[in-house]
Amino acid sequence: MSLRRARVFTVPSGVVATYVHGALRPGLGKIGVLAAIEAPSTSDAIEVLGRQIGMHVAATRPSSLDVDNLDQDAVARERAVLIEQSRASGKPEAIIEKMVEGRIRKFYEEVVLLEQVWVHDGETRVKDVVKKAGVKLVGFDRFQLGEGIEKVADDFAAEVAKVAGA
Repeated sequence: MSLRRARVFTVPSGVVATYVHGALRPGLGKIGVLAAIEAPSTSDAIEVLGRQIGMHVAATRPSSLDVDNLDQDAVARERAVLIEQSRASGKPEAIIEKMVEGRIRKFYEEVVLLEQVWVHDGETRVKDVVKKAGVKLVGFDRFQLGEGIEKVADDFAAEVAKVAGA
């Protein structure tokens, strides 16, 4: 077994909820999620919300909790691609800027957890679900079995030819 990464969350009051997707046994599955939730107290409802957030994260693979924590290099790359695509349409610069801003908002809705549409109802934003519950989502992490492990690609024919030539 090779442990590639670990994450520790602490909250002064609330829960660090867990979710394991495709659990074969308790605590054993292909995807695991931690969700740190600050709340006035710990309750079963907060645990359930944490589990639901874990399911959401497992399904949507967000890159960051909020827009401020999103990798700014990724945003700059996305913006550059969108500007280039918009310029190819031949529209005026003022319209291009509005088009790009709209598409960047759409990009945030895809990769920022609090901006995503809640998978459990398909309408509400995650930030609104958290706000309605009266809690604060302070962090999350998603782990996938085998994630980040380099696989050596073997070329069997080249290996046979090398051995045969030796």
